[in-house]
Amino acid sequence: MGIDTELNQNSYREVLETDALEWLGRQEKELLEGSSFVASMPDISEFGQLSLDEWKKWFIETARLIISKCPDDGVCVFYQSDIKYQGIWVDKAYLVSKAAEEVGSSLLWHKIVCRVPPNVATFGKPAYSHILCFSKNVRLNDMSKSTPDVIGDLGEKTWVRGMGLENCLMIAEFIKKQIHSKRIIHPFCGEGAMLSAANFVGLDALGIERSPKRADKARRLKVGKDRKWLD
Repeated sequence: MGIDTELNQNSYREVLETDALEWLGRQEKELLEGSSFVASMPDISEFGQLSLDEWKKWFIETARLIISKCPDDGVCVFYQSDIKYQGIWVDKAYLVSKAAEEVGSSLLWHKIVCRVPPNVATFGKPAYSHILCFSKNVRLNDMSKSTPDVIGDLGEKTWVRGMGLENCLMIAEFIKKQIHSKRIIHPFCGEGAMLSAANFVGLDALGIERSPKRADKARRLKVGKDRKWLD
């Protein structure tokens, strides 16, 4: 897609093995200039001690913190999959949008990515995920640079909660080409798919991950010139 893969030789990656919220809480927004954020936040299945209402509160507060730390000329992209919990549909796109509105950040685009082919029934989670992009000051006025709103395939995942390679590359290429940030910051970075995609297009990457095993994988994962994972 027009990205010089040689640029990844000049980009760096750092993975902090710590609590993402504690780290974000300590950061001064001015020191994060030149960055854009990507986040995929944990759902209620990872918080066995919380009720649905308590988890929703945590989710909105966490999204609000992430968006509030994003530089005004950067973007904050969320990848989230809805869930059905005890017969209730939980719309994470709504929760993220509510947090963004509370801190004065505007929605630039809302894409849907297919997790399974059309006309296939799924259970517990929908057949699609949301990708939402917010910014305080950025406005995308050049319609010639628009990209598809419905994405047919996530691409290969490294683990069950992974964002998918093609999905990560789409986000990284958008930030590289249209936002011109120099770095992607990814709280809850998991096994580092988004960090690898950032490096592939020539962006620096900073991930925050509490799990030592996942943090170690996030430091090593790479994307090859054929747009496939390198072991």
